[in-house]
Amino acid sequence: MKIKVNDEVLVIAGKDKGKSGKVVKTLKKDNKVIVEGINVHKKHQKPNNANENGGIFDVEAPIHVSNVKKVEAEKKETKKKGKKD
Repeated sequence: MKIKVNDEVLVIAGKDKGKSGKVVKTLKKDNKVIVEGINVHKKHQKPNNANENGGIFDVEAPIHVSNVKKVEAEKKETKKKGKKD
């Protein structure tokens, strides 16, 4: 997998197509990544010792690597081929 943590990625498929964000975590075994602010789902949590009130929380779900592409911050300059003057 060529995408790593802290890489800037662009979503190219799915409900969040066209959005970009930073990779928070990679799941190499499943070929998935978790992107900050992308593919957000609601999670219902019952009250417990850690969370007294419970409630509904927004959680970022994993997205498959094939649905994101790495965004390059700076494009490298290429040499132009042509005849010399």
